[in-house]
Amino acid sequence: MAKPQQARAAHAGVVHYGLFLLLFLGSTWLFHTLLLPRIVEYFFITQFKPVTGKPLVNFRGVYATPSAEGEKFAGMEVRREYINREYIFDFTPKARTEQEHGYTKAAGEWLAKAPKLGEDPIILEPFGFIILSLDIGFLIAVLLTLILPPTVGLMAAKVEEAMEETKAKVRIQTGFSEEVINVLVMRDEELTKLEWSYLERVFRYVWERTMPEEQAGSRKYPVRFEDAFTPETDPVKFRREILDNRIREYFSDFVAREIIDTRAAQLWRQNRLRIGKALRLYMSHHFAEQYSNAVTGLAYGGAALLIIAIGIRGLKFIPATRPTLILFAIFLEFSMLTLLAFTLFYTEAEERVDKMLKKMEDAARGQLETLEQQSRDIHRLAEALEGGTTEMIRRRVEQAITEYLTSDDTVKRMIAEEISQKILIGIREAVETKANQGKS
Repeated sequence: MAKPQQARAAHAGVVHYGLFLLLFLGSTWLFHTLLLPRIVEYFFITQFKPVTGKPLVNFRGVYATPSAEGEKFAGMEVRREYINREYIFDFTPKARTEQEHGYTKAAGEWLAKAPKLGEDPIILEPFGFIILSLDIGFLIAVLLTLILPPTVGLMAAKVEEAMEETKAKVRIQTGFSEEVINVLVMRDEELTKLEWSYLERVFRYVWERTMPEEQAGSRKYPVRFEDAFTPETDPVKFRREILDNRIREYFSDFVAREIIDTRAAQLWRQNRLRIGKALRLYMSHHFAEQYSNAVTGLAYGGAALLIIAIGIRGLKFIPATRPTLILFAIFLEFSMLTLLAFTLFYTEAEERVDKMLKKMEDAARGQLETLEQQSRDIHRLAEALEGGTTEMIRRRVEQAITEYLTSDDTVKRMIAEEISQKILIGIREAVETKANQGKS
């Protein structure tokens, strides 16, 4: 059976970032202009409204305690003679003047006045809440683009890229092929549709690959793959309870978590509303690894800005009646700390030191046993060579002599050499005889 085909990851492009920016800015604007004033207004009114006496009256968005005749003008535009100016909550964008309305504020500012807040009214600017609006807009854009298809959704494309990146890391860490990785991270429903023979081949490879070296050639190992995985075995349960644990013990908890999280993210592919699975994969195996230091630096930077703002406030350079800059610094640091907490939540915990030492001890013990076995084998070989070296050399010499003498070329060469020697000896003897006769 051919290996399962996996969908290609959609890479984030101009369309993805453009749509994300549009959703981000649109959500931020809607929240900042429509929802934020009502939220802040509700907070101030519920916290500082009068407990006794006359209730607040709504003068077209301005809540204030009425004058003696002021209740008759409820629903009309606020005027100086309609209110007694003890409680005033004005979160409208309009400007107010002391002569006409009984209090003063500029356009775009918010005003809150109550005895619990002091004698002077508190003036707030929407700018102090811009960080909160940006946070809400960013969160909405992230959630929406996670639900959208990867062809247009930025976060959906990022998750797809993280899935492929995580599978590539697992291939490097384990040495498994792409085919094996695809089976390990496949959804349970898809796994059950594969042929048993195909699963048997892939699972056997993972089983043998994750077998400790000291048990690979041992007959004492109690469980064999043939006994653990049979045609009646549930492949989903076998993969989850057997193979995942073997990968965890042989490689590390982190490698097993990468496989499990990638498998869980496959459920998000089937149902886009299961964004928790997708966020865990992206945050744990991409964002936390790539940007954890940057997030920590931003958190410290926000804390520094907050300290400066509070210090300036302590020096009376920022009046107590205008805490906009303080609110801006507080919300900025809140955002940075929230991002840091979110990052730390999805950061993979480091393996416990005692477990790491136990694995190192087991690995060292296995290597020691292997070295001892090799030492025994070498010793036996040396003993065998010491007792049989002489006999082996004698046999080798006899074999070489026999091969030399039985060769036709060798015999012919020896005969030719002997004949030439005889001729040379004869010539030398004849020359010596003639020389002796001449002397006599």
